[in-house]
Amino acid sequence: MSKIAYAQMKVEAGHPDINTKRILYLIERARAGGAQIVIFPELAVSGKFLGDTFKQESFLRECEQYGEDIIAASRKLTVVFGNVKLKWELSEFQVFDSIFVARDGKRVDTFAKRNLSSDEYRYFSAPTEKKNSITVPADGEDFKVLPIFDVDDILTSHFDFGVNFTSEPFSIDKNIADEKFSTEKPIIQVGAVGIQNTGKTVYAFDGMSAVFNSRGKIVQLAEPFAETLNFVELDEIDKMPATYVPEESEPEKIYRALSHGVRDFLQHVGLSKVVIGASGGIDSAVSAALYVKVIGAENVLLVNMPSQFNSATTKNLSEQLAKNLGCKYCVVPIQESVDLTVKQLESAGFEVSSFVRENIQARDRSSRILAALAATIGGGFTCNANKAESTVGYATLYGDAAGFLSALADLWKFQVYALARYLNDEIYGREVIPQGIIDLVPSAELSTAQNVDEGKGDPLKYPYHDYLFRAFVEQNLRPEDILKLYDAGKLEKAIGCEVGLVKKYFPTEKDFIEDLERWWKQFTGMGVAKRIQAAPILAVTKHPYGSRLESQNGRHVTKAYRALRDNLIEK
Repeated sequence: MSKIAYAQMKVEAGHPDINTKRILYLIERARAGGAQIVIFPELAVSGKFLGDTFKQESFLRECEQYGEDIIAASRKLTVVFGNVKLKWELSEFQVFDSIFVARDGKRVDTFAKRNLSSDEYRYFSAPTEKKNSITVPADGEDFKVLPIFDVDDILTSHFDFGVNFTSEPFSIDKNIADEKFSTEKPIIQVGAVGIQNTGKTVYAFDGMSAVFNSRGKIVQLAEPFAETLNFVELDEIDKMPATYVPEESEPEKIYRALSHGVRDFLQHVGLSKVVIGASGGIDSAVSAALYVKVIGAENVLLVNMPSQFNSATTKNLSEQLAKNLGCKYCVVPIQESVDLTVKQLESAGFEVSSFVRENIQARDRSSRILAALAATIGGGFTCNANKAESTVGYATLYGDAAGFLSALADLWKFQVYALARYLNDEIYGREVIPQGIIDLVPSAELSTAQNVDEGKGDPLKYPYHDYLFRAFVEQNLRPEDILKLYDAGKLEKAIGCEVGLVKKYFPTEKDFIEDLERWWKQFTGMGVAKRIQAAPILAVTKHPYGSRLESQNGRHVTKAYRALRDNLIEK
């Protein structure tokens, strides 16, 4: 019988020293647990999201050196681990995303990843040899093992068991129950946990480590987001009962990913205290409840920064939120400084419009008050933007688009509301986010036109625009596609919003088209510039901003769109 350990380990991208130390520790634990084989994730030594670090020869050489330390530690134990492999060709080196097999201090076999994504081709080479398996020895017996990185790798059934080196970060539509393998052989799936980033986008890795029997049923499942060393007897896999995979609601998945992502990111950047601008709105309230749960109320400062346009309603709700959470709270009025800025500009001969006055308020809050307070307490201040706002640039540059991290920027507004209810009901078990905040019309409160007490708020009609913008981003629908669906009466069903909203909000074709063109212009115009300069985003979907390749080319609509638009308006 062969006992196999599979390590769902925390991988620190760009830190092969830390990762190797962790691997060596887990090897000793596997040996102490009686394992004959221990398996580690893909690129366990280097990390996966490293960008152009994969082009630095000195770093790659160091990863290889640490790989030799791991090989040397394979005494009476077979170690299977992911690392980079270098190969020189005509005075240039090629880099391979490889799996190494070591036993008794020697390298036994290697396997280079063959099916590379377009992003991976930037850094890695695909092997020319067609190798389908690796040899994995275990106490007098050699196993033929199929390394799997993608379902396309399952080319043959001539192997003893497979190892799926899953390396995909968390996303809310990712479901381990869907990852079944029709191989007629057991599959051990092993992944990494922790966070890795691509600079602008921070990804939380949930591991997804599991054991599948030869019928594709899960028989063992590792705890998500946690570093665990799991053991399984190879000969017993097909005798084990199927494991119940608990169903999680979307808010539960989101909360789990955000809490782990925020905690790890704060540790990475060395922050233990945060400042949050508490406006009395839902986004800042959810941010506050999230951070308090992750780092403790004593490390969170809520700040209300009223101008003449802020209502007593939102000021009171902000204070109530702070009391409910038990965190520090202060009020720093900004009207005096806003008036001073306007006066200085006017005295210099400039006319300050009402729109510019609105943005002066937003910048004063973030660039002056929040930044200064964060420096004062030795922390950072958060960006509380949601994905709808990020999509169309409904934020002020150097104002509410600023911050060290935007934890909610991959969530649509309806998901923010759902998370608020989940935090109250399931995480805190009481109403920490006041119901008044949940019920309040979303508003930036930057002018009399956004008076919440009069039911006035943001120009975004979230029950519709959330879904329209999501169609831009996740369905890749363009104005021509949207207008065709609208003309056919199928738009609401296609984008997933409530039927009847389009007619409610836009009584005429002209109204609908003007709204569509307004937000498409923002999405492809200034929205791009703002997204480039905005805070890093914590990703929870497969379509986060920061990972999208965007150019600042401005608005474009097709000739077919213009013809359809003109025809509809003429009706």
